[in-house]
Amino acid sequence: MHKYRSVRTVLYADLKETGDIPVRQPFPSAHADRIDPFLLLHHINIEVPTYIPPRHAGVAPHPHRGFSPVTFIFKGGVHHRDSRGNNSVVREGGTQWMHAGMGVIHSERPPEDIHETGGVQELLQLWVNSPASRKKDQPAYYPLHAADTPSLKTEDGRAVVHVVTGELLGTKGPIPTLTPVNTFTAHLKKGGQFYFPIPATHHAFIYLLDGELRVEGASVYTAFHAVVFNEDGEGFNLIAEEDTRVFIASGEPLNENIAQHGPYVMNTETEVLEAMRDFQMGKMGILIEE
Repeated sequence: MHKYRSVRTVLYADLKETGDIPVRQPFPSAHADRIDPFLLLHHINIEVPTYIPPRHAGVAPHPHRGFSPVTFIFKGGVHHRDSRGNNSVVREGGTQWMHAGMGVIHSERPPEDIHETGGVQELLQLWVNSPASRKKDQPAYYPLHAADTPSLKTEDGRAVVHVVTGELLGTKGPIPTLTPVNTFTAHLKKGGQFYFPIPATHHAFIYLLDGELRVEGASVYTAFHAVVFNEDGEGFNLIAEEDTRVFIASGEPLNENIAQHGPYVMNTETEVLEAMRDFQMGKMGILIEE
């Protein structure tokens, strides 16, 4: 018998405006801080406007330093460009993982053919903190397409889990991480279930994009809720009360001081000021979108 983790808290993802894009943000919020090493989670589900070209939609060039901004793509696609010369489109079922390191400028636009493929973008963006010793690494970008993402499927076919990073039941995710981090996406049909073993020291949470799930030993949760677990068990079992898409993450906490200003996540205020200066001086490169 598994010893299930208990639920620490449940966070509803309120809808808010970030720039001109509506996003759902379960954390951080007035009700919850970060879930170390995870800094922020955004759920975006929008119709891309038709009155401007896709190359001008989405998120314009902006800097990052000191963490990994990660995008999990559920509908549509994302065209990533950055000041290190990376230029790629990843579509539904794929992931874009960027270690910002010492600093990089990137943009996140819809693909040029977004309106021919439904015109909808649904994304999760997760910010994963980097340890102090790796915040000044050279930036790195990892595009992972759906076809290259390993998956696990239950015998009854009612649960499919895609492994992006870390390891699940012997299946390893292709994207390297700076510290131990597991990230999975799952589709559970009504009646389907899946048990997720979680390392004892990891902080862990799930987020429901839609549907309804029962966490065995706890309760039933609905769309737009993040369920955060205590570190008191071997894992958790998810049972679908309705067809459900769910994101699962766990990670070794860094237990380090955080100093953050917008897109810079460092350990001291001085380091944040240095990041702002380096961006202004052009040390994070230049991104000219063609």
